[in-house]
Amino acid sequence: MLRLRALAAAAVMASAGAALLPAPAQAAGSVHLYKIYYDSPGPDTRSAKSLNAEYVQITNSTGRAVSLTGWTLTDASRHTYTFGSYSLGAGKTVTVHTGKGTNTAAHRYQGRGAYVWNNDRDTATLRRASGSTADSCSYNSTRADYKMC
Repeated sequence: MLRLRALAAAAVMASAGAALLPAPAQAAGSVHLYKIYYDSPGPDTRSAKSLNAEYVQITNSTGRAVSLTGWTLTDASRHTYTFGSYSLGAGKTVTVHTGKGTNTAAHRYQGRGAYVWNNDRDTATLRRASGSTADSCSYNSTRADYKMC
């Protein structure tokens, strides 16, 4: 009986010691939705300035560049932006604007003449070229103009 108590005590101490060990490292990161600015400042005039103030930011928190070629960004009404040939650098963020402009490494443009993101509620979905969902972010509020995902 004494031996069983000693074994039980040793088991308890071992499990307590294991709890003090550092946790395994988290995943190396992801490509994910970072921010949706769904209600551009000022009146909705459909001007280039107003349309481009409506945007979604996508962040690559991995340690390597990720090709977004063929990836899509959609809203709940299925307005879809498809990335052409594009690679998002390690630790970088790209802003996808609703309106028209010249694409750069940090800014992409959907080329639309009308707003995509509803001012009260919507869902942004980022899908890989394979069609699998990389991330999704929803909002349901008119109290703010943007949502941090």
